[in-house]
Amino acid sequence: MQVTETKNEGLAREFKVVVPAATIEEQVNAKLEEIKSQVRLPGFRPGKIPAKLLRQRYGKSVMGEVLEAAVNESTSKVLADNELRPAVQPKIEVTSFDEGKDLEYDISVEIIPAIEPMDFAKLNLTREVVELDDAKVTETLDRIAAAQGTTEVLKRKRKSKTGDVLVIDFLGKVGGEPFEGGKAEDYELELGSGTFIEGFEDQLTGANAGDETVVKVTFPENYGSDELAGKDAEFDVTVKEIKEKKPAEIDDELAKKLGQDTLESLKEAIRKDFGREYESVARQKMKRDLLDQLAENHSFDLPSSLVENELTGIIGQIKQAREAGQEDDETKGKSEEELTEEFREIAERRVLLGLLLAEVGRNNNIQITQDDINKVLVAEAQKYPGQEQQVIEFYKNNPQALQALQGPVYEDKVVDYIVELAKVEEKTVTVEELLKPEEEDETPKADAKKKAPAKKAAAKKPAAKKKAADEGEE
Repeated sequence: MQVTETKNEGLAREFKVVVPAATIEEQVNAKLEEIKSQVRLPGFRPGKIPAKLLRQRYGKSVMGEVLEAAVNESTSKVLADNELRPAVQPKIEVTSFDEGKDLEYDISVEIIPAIEPMDFAKLNLTREVVELDDAKVTETLDRIAAAQGTTEVLKRKRKSKTGDVLVIDFLGKVGGEPFEGGKAEDYELELGSGTFIEGFEDQLTGANAGDETVVKVTFPENYGSDELAGKDAEFDVTVKEIKEKKPAEIDDELAKKLGQDTLESLKEAIRKDFGREYESVARQKMKRDLLDQLAENHSFDLPSSLVENELTGIIGQIKQAREAGQEDDETKGKSEEELTEEFREIAERRVLLGLLLAEVGRNNNIQITQDDINKVLVAEAQKYPGQEQQVIEFYKNNPQALQALQGPVYEDKVVDYIVELAKVEEKTVTVEELLKPEEEDETPKADAKKKAPAKKAAAKKPAAKKKAADEGEE
């Protein structure tokens, strides 16, 4: 095999490869000999088919297999011999081949740059810690008691207010004509729940039991029914009863309904839940700070193909959101050229950080264990109660989807490794301080970071996941 480097500029490498005709012919003969005992032709015993006839029947298909294998093997050897790590799949272009002649082809590839990670001991990070007070636990208990409570018909006459449950009959009409699904009797509607179309519950606030009224609303443009979307409607409503909610007693009995033995054990479970939630928020804030510092302290050439792929993904997500009517105000009305210019910096940042974290993981032999995979599978499956096994089976049968699920896990393991080496100061903060939105930075970089859509796995959803997602959109 003859290899000639034809380009060596930045991260771009190109090679011309020539595989001798004799090598190709030798491999074709070996392949034909291999299948000789496997094929069956009328009039010939197995393994006794003449070589000429065998070549006539199977020569083309065997030649195709041999050429593909020759290109793959020789390309891998070229990369290995030159100690190159491709950033993306190399591009192969066959420039010359006829039977009995040399195979000539070109390799074009972008390589991963040389990356020198900084001294992570120079990083200064802050881990925020929340001291949970009893007021938060009490507030949560009050919400639980309200949710577990009962409703009672008003014993005294008063107008309805937010939080009341109205027992109503209603009949909906569009253009004076009733529509399917617009009628119900003895329907219990909690005011302020947002169960009905916007404006419906507001018009029943302040009503008395026995009132008959007409509620006028407009269905949203993106309403699930095309026949009703964007249409004005009127509902004839009769308020039959007004019920007020009575919260449950906060005691051991309430705790037992929720799977705890005593009220004190319920309070402790609430504290632990808040602790995990706040710890997760604090970790994400520290991780964002870490990634900012890593981006600021590293600079190296980026493979243009990776940047373009990342940028295409970002623009694609914006287009999908636009088609679904869910686009952010910041990107509305902007052309693809404007979006490309605006989000190129965030694409470059993502590629830089991705390559850096991958290099740190590779250099320090950080790997995902089977235990890590099991944990992430269980966590993902728990998002879809009743369909856990279907979700797990989907990922087990779809390696690409499982790999996408493992990506964030690997990233977190590398981040944990870096945090262990950094200087981390713990800072006690209030819940409000922890959850306070970060101040908006006016710099273009911060603006791009803020507006860029999150990267998502392109894996196909399992049926269980799709069903759950669809239900969430209703």
